[in-house]
Amino acid sequence: MSTVIEQSVEARLVAAAPRMPNIPATLTYDLTDPFAIRMTFPAQATLEDEEVCWTFSRELLAAGMHGPEGHGDVRVRPYGYDRTVLEFHAPEGTAVVHVRSGELRQFLQATRVLVPEGLEHAYLDLDHDLAELMRDAC
Repeated sequence: MSTVIEQSVEARLVAAAPRMPNIPATLTYDLTDPFAIRMTFPAQATLEDEEVCWTFSRELLAAGMHGPEGHGDVRVRPYGYDRTVLEFHAPEGTAVVHVRSGELRQFLQATRVLVPEGLEHAYLDLDHDLAELMRDAC
């Protein structure tokens, strides 16, 4: 069984232009970090021309599909039944993207098969993580 789930999604950047093209993004869930989801945008989709990766909780994404969630760098809210809005806040500015909710539901379901909600703690390797922290402290 694979320990990483990746799914490509199309995100529509919300901007001043009347209709921005879809931009590719990749959602990643890794068993070694069972609470987190990563959303990566390729270099050609960013102003800095460098790949950008945002990390946020699986719980935030799931809850944000039903109502507004998040108070920090990443915020999620539904936009009708078929779209979900993700806001990414950084010192340089804010990016707002729409993603099809069906794609997000499919991704979340795959993550739940790998790690059921509420059991994430059972998949943490605290001894390994502590050893890594101690190694980096030397």
